[in-house]
Amino acid sequence: MDDAQRNSEIEKIANLMVHDDISPDEQDESKLSSYRDQIKTDCGVDDEEAMKIVYETLLFRKMKNSDSNDFLEKGNEFGAGFS
Repeated sequence: MDDAQRNSEIEKIANLMVHDDISPDEQDESKLSSYRDQIKTDCGVDDEEAMKIVYETLLFRKMKNSDSNDFLEKGNEFGAGFS
């Protein structure tokens, strides 16, 4: 999967999560399994890779909703490990 496809899938799943009223802080894999399955179907990846994309999507949503324009500045607040 190339970066453009990955980014497109993250945006798609993020929109689905908003529509489904899933919190960007959700960590319950059972609640996130439908998104994992959707990513597997869309992208042809395994369970592990699909869950990585699910968690990247949650991070993307947190960063997108941040009041800061500097994602790197806010990264540690989201557990991203960069600053």
